Amino acid sequence: MKQKILTPKLMLLLVVVGLLLWINHTYIHATPQSIRDWILSFGWIAPLLYILLYTVRPLLLFPASILSLSGGLAFGTLFGTVYTVIGATLGAALSFLVARYLGKDLVRKQWTGNWGKLETKLAEQGFLYVFLLRLIPLFPFDLISYISGISKVHFRAFVYGTLFGIIPATFAYNFFGASLTKGTVKDIILAILMFLAALIIPLLFKKKFDPSKK
Repeated sequence: MKQKILTPKLMLLLVVVGLLLWINHTYIHATPQSIRDWILSFGWIAPLLYILLYTVRPLLLFPASILSLSGGLAFGTLFGTVYTVIGATLGAALSFLVARYLGKDLVRKQWTGNWGKLETKLAEQGFLYVFLLRLIPLFPFDLISYISGISKVHFRAFVYGTLFGIIPATFAYNFFGASLTKGTVKDIILAILMFLAALIIPLLFKKKFDPSKK
């Protein structure tokens, strides 16, 4: 007899996710500028607040791109990148642990098809494939965290793969955000080109490194 995949915990999680998506779409209209102004109003604790917001962001399903641009606007390219990488890595780790706890039954299951290939590679070469999944935008950021949590990938490999894989795109987002406040027209154009490069160049290697294929 087949075991039910939709356990009460998983069904509750799906309901909560749907509710959060509806709230974000209906009521939350925050912009990078408004978030930047709000964060900086807290003075010296602003960096800690920003990192905390980024840590819990996946649980609220708030768009990572908006928060990343806010980091560049608030703290500049260098510190914005550092704070964003720390917060995004902590947020991914939190998502991973939540998914692993709620999906304990799924972790023990044998996946099939392309998902099975992905799960096998995550288990065997966790760091490499998490790194590539973060570097190459095959799947949404939070989806990678939750899938990794219910897979057999090791937590340490997931964290390090995330930490190093998100640096290029994070730098591009923060550089673009910082250029909107203090940059010249030349800086803004350079930031746009860098931002597009961070999104497009990894896609050129998508087929070669697609982890769902052998």
